[in-house]
Amino acid sequence: MSSSGPRAGGPSRRTFTPAQKLDHVAAYEAACQEKQGGAYLRREGLYSSLITEWRRLRDAGVLEGKEPGQKVGRPSKDQAEIVRLRQQLEVTERRLAQTETALDLMGKAHELLEQNLQELDHRDHAQEALMSTYDELVKAKITTREAAALTGISRATAARRRHNPTPLVREALVPVNALTCAERAHVLAVLNCEEFVDCAPLQVYATLLDRGTYLCSVSTMYRVLAENAQVKERRRQARHPARVRPELVATGPGQVYTWDITKLAGPIKGRYYDAYVMIDIYSRYIVGVHVHHYESAPLAEEMMKEVFGVHGIPQVVHADRGTSMTSKTVAALLADLQVTRSHSRPKVSNDNPYSEAWFKTLKYAPAFPERFGSLADARAFMDDFVTWYNHEHHHTGIGLHTPAEVHYGLAAAKAEDRAKVLAQARALNPERFTTTTPPKTLALPEAAWINKPEEPEPTETPAA
Repeated sequence: MSSSGPRAGGPSRRTFTPAQKLDHVAAYEAACQEKQGGAYLRREGLYSSLITEWRRLRDAGVLEGKEPGQKVGRPSKDQAEIVRLRQQLEVTERRLAQTETALDLMGKAHELLEQNLQELDHRDHAQEALMSTYDELVKAKITTREAAALTGISRATAARRRHNPTPLVREALVPVNALTCAERAHVLAVLNCEEFVDCAPLQVYATLLDRGTYLCSVSTMYRVLAENAQVKERRRQARHPARVRPELVATGPGQVYTWDITKLAGPIKGRYYDAYVMIDIYSRYIVGVHVHHYESAPLAEEMMKEVFGVHGIPQVVHADRGTSMTSKTVAALLADLQVTRSHSRPKVSNDNPYSEAWFKTLKYAPAFPERFGSLADARAFMDDFVTWYNHEHHHTGIGLHTPAEVHYGLAAAKAEDRAKVLAQARALNPERFTTTTPPKTLALPEAAWINKPEEPEPTETPAA
């Protein structure tokens, strides 16, 4: 081999001399002026990272005066600082030039707008002036985003007008069948005359037709009346009073009970049993469950007497507006016991959330059957389910306690036991815990709400 290289005659990598690097950087920057920088890189087989590195070396002055094959070292700290200052100067000069151009164009546009906006009918001229200013700013190498901010014209509007420089302006057309002002005044006078002042437009329309007179359509009569603020309900219709949103709070067991009735499918299609369920909203404890063939007020009264005899008389009993809930029998019982009655607003299911949520827990349970074979079967299932729910189910709304623990005042002792277990686990493996307090899911809420009142916004007191 004539060559002394270790791989003489083998493949060789592409290399660039310092002069070639300078030429490529200059050519790339020239192409970028015409927005063809990407095309130049692909055409020459270069990466943008190469141009960035070569530009850095050029600005540091390490490419100038180098012979082909001469090693190009890394720029020193002083050279790197020179590069940084030079780049910062170029950016500042470029921004200054753009700002001067923008100020000049905006000054011209302001003078033009002052001339065109002296009268209100020069909106189109003002829009054209702003659009022209926008185009000049873009031609002056100012970004479209900055041009839009300076002129107030969105980029979408600019692009649309560029494709359609003369937008179609349609004049407002008056319908050929429209009444004249005099005709509308005549229609209003007829509707307000002594003969027709108490008649609906439909009656006026029919009466005039029978007399051989046609003024306008019934819809037009209503439009004429509406234009003059003369359309209003005048009939003696009953109006439902505004229902007050129930706002109840319980800070302990036995204060607020809520109850409702749900259907349980019977042995055949069309036959259902009615389950009467009463819940303590604070402890979530099911204080009473009765299942009957039908719904009636005396059966509801019977359940309430049994519940109040076992768990005590509450302060408030809440329910929806079903026939049994609003019956005189139930109302009389609660009034005799001096229990406040509370009812949901019409068609607002969120006003009775505890009962609705419990019914979903019941009917979505895996053990809930599709149908019950008999009334005794339904009663047995409900007794077993309520026992499990009250004494075994750990409820997320009451700190993962069971409703029985909260209802009978055992939750505080249970919380202490849980805290001790967590403390022992934390001492044994402290790296597995990020806090020193029990999780929030184990905290028992201080109160239970039905429609919690909105907290008033704090008012700022003026400084003295």
